[in-house]
Amino acid sequence: MEMPTKEKAIASNRDAWNDSAPHHKDTPEWQACLSAVSQGDFSCLDDTLSGLLQQVGVDGKDVVQLGCNNGRESLSLFALGARRVVGVDQSQAFLDQARELASRSPHEPEFIEADIHHLPTELHQRFDVALITIGVLNWMPDISEFLRHAAQTLKPGGALVVYETHPFLEMFDPESADPYRPDSSYFRSEPFVQSQPIVYEGKVEQPASASYWFVHTLGAIFTGAVEAGLQISHFKEYPHSNREELYDRYQQQKAQLPLCYTLVAVKR
Repeated sequence: MEMPTKEKAIASNRDAWNDSAPHHKDTPEWQACLSAVSQGDFSCLDDTLSGLLQQVGVDGKDVVQLGCNNGRESLSLFALGARRVVGVDQSQAFLDQARELASRSPHEPEFIEADIHHLPTELHQRFDVALITIGVLNWMPDISEFLRHAAQTLKPGGALVVYETHPFLEMFDPESADPYRPDSSYFRSEPFVQSQPIVYEGKVEQPASASYWFVHTLGAIFTGAVEAGLQISHFKEYPHSNREELYDRYQQQKAQLPLCYTLVAVKR
């Protein structure tokens, strides 16, 4: 398989997410979210992430979410006391959904369409906290470059908070004949490629722009953070899944895999 250039992969991923956006609105979850965001204390964040954000401290702070998707997590930050919230994503179609949710909310986040690699300069050194949640890092062809751009959004002393799928999990395919046997190398360099719409459950059998999913080791993530001028102050691994329901089968095993992690890195 021919490796895409960084620029091609980023642009194709943007097109793939725009192609997929209608499938995410055509769900009961979307209707429930539309109703729930009208409450001032709305939050879709789980206890792990909520507890970590409270520990880091977002009350009265300015927070940016990098890769905000439909904005539901950005809106949830107000329940933790965030003063201002900005969500950034390169998918116009998902930002349209984010603005629709925000229109039902008593809060007023700002949503900006931008490729993380070309952030508007007005976002530089502006935030106390930058948040990255599940399914962001793996769309990035170069994790070190991405983390440099993420660090640019922070004020000195600001914290990057990451809650992501553990890269060890990328070795396994929950739909294979033997889902507990490693199916791919932890050190895989070529991306996984999909040409169907990106959905969280099942598959949609229709063409879509190709999406490129890149595997990054923990070592690459840690090194990228340090090289971006960040000091790692927290790292914790968990046995619970924060990914699609297909991955729930890897929970509560006698030989338990690490399924997700949280990381906090402070800008020096």
